[in-house]
This record gives sequence, structure tokens and C-alpha cells, in this order.
Amino acid sequence: MAQGIILAAGYSSRAKTNKMLLSVDGVPIILYAIRGMMPYVRHIWIVTGHDSQSIIDALAGIDFVTCVKNEAYDKGMFSSVIKGLSMVSEDVFILPGDCPFVKGETYERLLQGNKEIRVPAYQKRKGHPLFIGEDLVPKAMDMPEGSTLKTFRDQYPMEIIDVDDPHILHDIDTMEMFERVIKTIHKGLKP
Repeated sequence: MAQGIILAAGYSSRAKTNKMLLSVDGVPIILYAIRGMMPYVRHIWIVTGHDSQSIIDALAGIDFVTCVKNEAYDKGMFSSVIKGLSMVSEDVFILPGDCPFVKGETYERLLQGNKEIRVPAYQKRKGHPLFIGEDLVPKAMDMPEGSTLKTFRDQYPMEIIDVDDPHILHDIDTMEMFERVIKTIHKGLKP
């Protein structure tokens, strides 16, 4: 089994509102991310930063998750990855919270892979979540400041796993993207 990290520390500046709390059918998108990942992990760490308390309040009472605040969230996404990785000691999925509708089959396929780095791909385009084997967790944490998840990932042999899941590509960065994703969601995906 693995653990999960959901990144929810950013400013959401392009959306001009806290993206994690955008609602689909009355459910905040961060909860969709949690529900999608939950059957495939032992525990989920939500890394907060900007507007941390709003996310903590929205997730109150959910025993399966623990919120941890990245005090250095202004240093970029990889600082939140490091904060999350400091909480785990086994295989891990890393998912940006604004990519909330990943299908369960995608997690299953990634768990069945063989390499320490596994990335899902839909129609030859790589997406989320990233799977990191437990042996590489300490190496990720030793990356120099200013690194990115991509620079870390690309240092190791990577297994690209084809999936039938366009949602691995759907980062909700703007309200326009949110509206487009919602239209696809209402065509079949339910929480």
C-alpha cells in the first residue's frame, strides 16, 4: 500500500479564489481529490499553505486525512512536495489538489507498475498523479532548493503507464478551466 500527498498550498492567483474550495454539486474539489485517492492509500497528507485555515475547516471531521502546513509555500510547489514527503516513509502518490477527478483505475494501474517513478499518460500526454517508490523519497528530500518535481522525476528511470483517463491532464488553474472541466464531469464522473 502507499500513502498520498495532495498539494493545496498555492495562491490560486489565476483563479482569483481558493481553487480547492470550488464546488461541484455542493462538494469542494479537494474532497473529490481525496475520495478518488482514498481507496488506494493508507493515509492522505494535505499540504496547505496560503489560506490554510479555510482548507482545514473544509476538511474537519475527515479522519483519513491530515493537514500539514508548508510555512515556505511562497517558495513554490516543490517546497510543498518536500513538506509532504517529510511525513511519509513508503511509496507515495503526489497529486495537485487542482487535478481532482483522477479515476480509480489510474491509481490501480500505477500501483501495478514496476519502476520507482511512475507517471500516467493519456493519449501520449503525461499527467497526474506521480508515483514515487519509497527508496526515492529521501532522494527527493535531498534535492537543492529551487528544484521542481519534474527535475527530480527526470533524474530516474520512469515508467509511463497509459491510462484511459483524460482527467489526469485537467489542472484547474482558471475559472474558465473549471467551467470546462465541470462540463466533462457532468457527462459521467460522480464523486
